[in-house]
Amino acid sequence: MPASFFSNPAVISAGINLAGGLLGGESAADAARASADAQVKAAQIAAEEARFRPVGVTTRFGSSQFDFGPEGRLSGAGYTLSPDLKAYQDRLMALTGSGLTQAELAANQYAPLTGAASGLFSLGQQYLAQTPEQVAQQYMTKQQDLLAPSRERQLANVRNQAFQTGRGGLSVGATGLRPSGAEGLSGTNPEMEAYYNALAQQDALLAANADKAGQERINFGAGLFGTGADILNQYQTGQVGALDPFKAYLGTSSDIEKLGQQPLTIGSELGGRASTAGARAGEFITQGARDASGFNYRANSYNPFSDALIGAGTNKDLMRLFGGGGSTGVTSNQGPADFWYS
Repeated sequence: MPASFFSNPAVISAGINLAGGLLGGESAADAARASADAQVKAAQIAAEEARFRPVGVTTRFGSSQFDFGPEGRLSGAGYTLSPDLKAYQDRLMALTGSGLTQAELAANQYAPLTGAASGLFSLGQQYLAQTPEQVAQQYMTKQQDLLAPSRERQLANVRNQAFQTGRGGLSVGATGLRPSGAEGLSGTNPEMEAYYNALAQQDALLAANADKAGQERINFGAGLFGTGADILNQYQTGQVGALDPFKAYLGTSSDIEKLGQQPLTIGSELGGRASTAGARAGEFITQGARDASGFNYRANSYNPFSDALIGAGTNKDLMRLFGGGGSTGVTSNQGPADFWYS
């Protein structure tokens, strides 16, 4: 390559510009890497600030513990009951076992109630098997059977008195057909008429009582079903109630457990609040790093040597000196690469 090539101002200008561009690009790359590293570090700081950091707490009822792995992450959490609460809980759990045993025995203990309820249901069915009219008729029959001996004695006395007084054949007081069409009373003497009138009144009262007895029997049969249902309900209530001691012991033991969990809850809440506050602080740190990285990038990407070289490469007078000082034919709008020599 001729030596005149290296003394050409256009070549010299291009070389200087290239060197300046390389220096400027390297400075820009270094500035970009520094900005990226700064933002990554800020993000790491923000993440560390936002990390969940629970606090171990001790109260009257227990204490909490939190375990962390080698990388600083939460790996486990637990709590310990205070000794006296633990002793209470142990005693309650022992009672819980006996309470459950009692509940298991309740089925046999309350079994007679089911038999009693079944018996009442069967008896109620018997009472309700007859209509009120059938019950009334049975009532009348039974009452008249009870009154028959005394009525027969009374009739014998009335006839004896009429015979002794010579009025056995006297017949008075006959009545016609009744409005219902039934046959009226036959004629007889006054004593006999009074006797049969008394029987008729007594039978009418018995008939009224018979209707009432029929209604009472139906009500009584229905009441037997109600009583049987109540007894059966007592059986079921007893079965459920037998679990009450077990539930009471277990529930109280659970309440004690909740008292022991309070330190764990408090420590977790404090850790959560600290994590929230750290996250807020991390946001400020990240935002500050982003703002600073912009300014740092502009400052770090500036290279005075690069700017000087590029400025020198575009200086026509300087390039004319490097070219040996010959006459030039440069137009006013030509660049450094447009130098030519005669």
